[in-house]
Amino acid sequence: MKVNRHAKIVELINKHHIETQEELADYLNREGFKVTQATVSRDIRDLKLTKVPTEEGRQKYAVHQTVETEMSEKYIRILRDGYVSMDVAQNILVIKTVSGMAMAVCAAIDSMKWHEVAGSIAGDDTIMCAVRSVEDTITVMDKISKIVL
Repeated sequence: MKVNRHAKIVELINKHHIETQEELADYLNREGFKVTQATVSRDIRDLKLTKVPTEEGRQKYAVHQTVETEMSEKYIRILRDGYVSMDVAQNILVIKTVSGMAMAVCAAIDSMKWHEVAGSIAGDDTIMCAVRSVEDTITVMDKISKIVL
């Protein structure tokens, strides 16, 4: 549950300008996670979130970019926990995830910065990755298999 909540927090702060712990708790509660402000405070500490300035001069939560190895470990966990299956259609890789985890898994894949992946989009439980070639698609599938298996 904690991993799913952490994935949802990363998704929410990337999608919305969230300024306070209470605001983040409200978003999480609306998404079906029953949390208190104390839980959110611990999650913020665990994820090492930081506040960054917005264009309007306010502050919002963001993933701290300098903790790359710790974040990549978190993304690997998210990928492992959210992954269900994958299929290929030429140079399009279709990845199925646990319901509600596609955006977090997609962010995890994007964070890997694999040069073979031109881009990816996520729905609720499906990700479509545009891969540069059919051969590269096999390479990406192999990389994902090594992480999730």
